Amino acid sequence: MRNIIFCLTLLAAVVLACTIGRNPLLEKWETPYGVPPFEKIRDSHFVPAFKTAMAQHQDEIAAIVSAPEAPTFKNTIEALDYSGQLLQRIQLVFFNLNSANTSDKIQKIAQEVSPLFSKHGDDIALNSALFQRVRAVYEQKDTLDLTVEQAKLLAETYKGFVRGGANLPEEQQAEFRKINEELSMLTLKFGENVLAETNGYQLMITDEADLAGLPQWLRDAAAEEAGEPGKWAFTLQKPSWIPFLQYAENRDLRESLYRAVMACGNNDNAADNKKNVTKIVSLRNLRAKMLGYPTHSHFMLADRMAQNPENVYELLEKLWDAALPIAKKEVQEMQRLIDREGGDFKLESWDWWHYAEKVRQEKYAFSEEDLKPYFELNNVKNGLFEVAQKLYGLQLVPRDDIPKYNPDVEVFEVKEADGTFIGLLYMDFFVRSSKRGGAWMTAFRTQMKKDGEMVYPIISTVFNFPKPTADAPVLLSFDNVTTMYHEFGHALHGLFSKCTYPSLSGTNVSQDFVELPSQIMENWGQEPAVMKMFAKHYQTGEAIPQELLTKLENSGHFNQGFATVEYLAASILDMDYHTVTTAEPVDPAVFEAESMKRIGLIPEMIPRYRSTYFRHVFSGGYSSGYYSYIWAEVLDADAFNAFKETDLFDQKSAQAFRKNILEKGGTEDPMELYLRFRGKKPGIGPLLKRRGLK
Repeated sequence: MRNIIFCLTLLAAVVLACTIGRNPLLEKWETPYGVPPFEKIRDSHFVPAFKTAMAQHQDEIAAIVSAPEAPTFKNTIEALDYSGQLLQRIQLVFFNLNSANTSDKIQKIAQEVSPLFSKHGDDIALNSALFQRVRAVYEQKDTLDLTVEQAKLLAETYKGFVRGGANLPEEQQAEFRKINEELSMLTLKFGENVLAETNGYQLMITDEADLAGLPQWLRDAAAEEAGEPGKWAFTLQKPSWIPFLQYAENRDLRESLYRAVMACGNNDNAADNKKNVTKIVSLRNLRAKMLGYPTHSHFMLADRMAQNPENVYELLEKLWDAALPIAKKEVQEMQRLIDREGGDFKLESWDWWHYAEKVRQEKYAFSEEDLKPYFELNNVKNGLFEVAQKLYGLQLVPRDDIPKYNPDVEVFEVKEADGTFIGLLYMDFFVRSSKRGGAWMTAFRTQMKKDGEMVYPIISTVFNFPKPTADAPVLLSFDNVTTMYHEFGHALHGLFSKCTYPSLSGTNVSQDFVELPSQIMENWGQEPAVMKMFAKHYQTGEAIPQELLTKLENSGHFNQGFATVEYLAASILDMDYHTVTTAEPVDPAVFEAESMKRIGLIPEMIPRYRSTYFRHVFSGGYSSGYYSYIWAEVLDADAFNAFKETDLFDQKSAQAFRKNILEKGGTEDPMELYLRFRGKKPGIGPLLKRRGLK
């Protein structure tokens, strides 16, 4: 029977190929290092390729289930982990394009295939015969002679089936499938709505007087965005709206742009997200209860370092109690400045960026604009690569002959000091309407070992930096520099992976551990000694002066009350949504207001992300997980001390971090890996000191 099914699948694929022509997604990729042949791939290839690959994956599952031999680690657990590689290959291409280079057509395809993926995943997770084989192996775990990685894979595979509903009564499985399918569509739609709202708004200025206070680079970028002489357009992309709020003297325009930011996904139009939030929260709550958990947070955190919501709230509340008084002092400083200037108004949230920048200049004779001429994109990138060389001996060699999905993308061959190939790194720097906001690391192929051979990773980092203008190169903000180092840290996690099994390799780790490699890298980008390596004036080539570095260092704790509180507010909002126990639907506006009132958020601030554009949580896989960034910062503040106590490029510490953290993926318990590197558990003291909250 299995052979008949497989033949029918192949026949269907042949018929499909004859109908639409050759499909490059289903062929062997004869490209350098087997990268996707982007120039050959058309939107029309995806749906038939997905259907063929899903059928092939089901054949592979059927072969595991119907194997005449008794279940073993190799013929069941290992076979399952290596199955579906064609589907995985196509998925990575498609969903990376949907995030970084999307179109109306790609978004429609995503809506079409999302329920197919939900069904396909449930068909595997709820396959009772497959689960029986997995459970049979799991029940023998104490008698099997497994490696540490094999034992971890077995435990994670069994746990994944249980969390995927395999133990549910048959009569509940249909409802479980329906919930998963609906959630897949809702979360997809949420992200599409945020992108549509972001691309659908412009603050168009036609009177040059309204540009007062704006630096020339921002004026030039706005002029190019407008595309017409005498007009300047500002958007809801962070490289546009944040500097506008910092520098624009026109308070009414600052308010107008900021209110558009706050209203993203909340405009009672086709892209409104309020109903999506309500449904997502309700369905996640229902699904968690079906699986025996009190709340969605309990379900999600059972698989993370934090273990339960109580531990997360305890951490967030400690930090909140330390940060809120600092934020209140910052309000008082800014209000005094407003009063001295004769401003007859109370500080509002849309004023914060502007008056914080003024206070910075007054207290430290320093503006972030002073740094930008020294942070030209290519210099920063080369400095980052030099840090990687000094820490790990890496060589990053540009490759112009490798296919890429957008002309903005740069590709690098990553090698060890001795020339041994490690993987490929794509870097996609510039903001565009086809790209969602923010910055992220992803992969077009994850590392694994198969049949004794290394499968090398193809990693991608994606940013939203401002584009070069006709008159100036790309000059980055200090925050942009930090972001580049952050995502490169994730990239190293993917590139250095030395795992056998794909589901455990690279960044496939506990969500509240995955940010450690990225956030520890930020430290090097912020060190004065490192900045001297790459910060050179884009016109004169002059190294950044020590005076400016001293001012930056002296202002290091500036505005940390705001930065910490706005982040914590969003983290607590995420937790509050997902610790709901009632079946009553939530009203996002009311729920958010009550959540912020409970914690005492001051009226001059809002959470970093409001409910209707909180993409991390409602479409980005971080539900009950936004706290992960601050937890990882607890880890990285402690971990970086290993270098501060010795040398920024201490080889013993660098190799220990690489061997015990970056190479291990999810093959062992994350706290055990951390203890092996650092020799002790982390505390929040170093983080409080770094942020000036202690």
